Amino acid sequence: MAMRQVRRTVNRVLLGLAGLVLLGTGGTVLFAGLALPEKWHAGLPAGWPWDAPGDVLLRDADRTRWTDAGWWWPAVIAALAVLVLLALWWLLAQFRSRRLREVLVDTGDGEGALLRGRALEEVLAAEAENAEGVHRALVRLAGRRREPHVRARLLLEPHADPAGAVHLLGTRAVAAAQASTGLAELPAEVRLRAVRHRAERVT
Repeated sequence: MAMRQVRRTVNRVLLGLAGLVLLGTGGTVLFAGLALPEKWHAGLPAGWPWDAPGDVLLRDADRTRWTDAGWWWPAVIAALAVLVLLALWWLLAQFRSRRLREVLVDTGDGEGALLRGRALEEVLAAEAENAEGVHRALVRLAGRRREPHVRARLLLEPHADPAGAVHLLGTRAVAAAQASTGLAELPAEVRLRAVRHRAERVT
């Protein structure tokens, strides 16, 4: 859960910074492109790069200022390489498999055994579907082998008792899985959704 929260925070910060940069740059260019400083008699700071519709974003002098310096191109290539690596890391983090394939079970001999995550998911789903009004249960394990957590989504019938279904999942299914695997804790995140049945025409 901690890693998931960190990933969400990083995503929000990156998206927020990118949005601020794009909004600020676009607003500045639009401000100058519409000749608003002249129309509004707005006094722009000295050296402001864009203050008239005919101005360009980067002048020739700005683009070629350091190209003759020996450090310029190595610095540009290094910066681009770092950006590419950061982008690849972020992309892999988004598509990284969140499904836990194995769970480390405490066998009491100090070594432990590996339990297939899919098998435990199927048991949890079957237990959850035994609750009254639960049409279907989708269970996934995430986290680490020693510290797994459950993500369950329950599809409920209209007459179902949501609180009862969640209570049954926690007190019976999850508690039994925690006891059988010897885990110190097995946190669970449950999402509820109502089943939508197609209306039938009565003749």
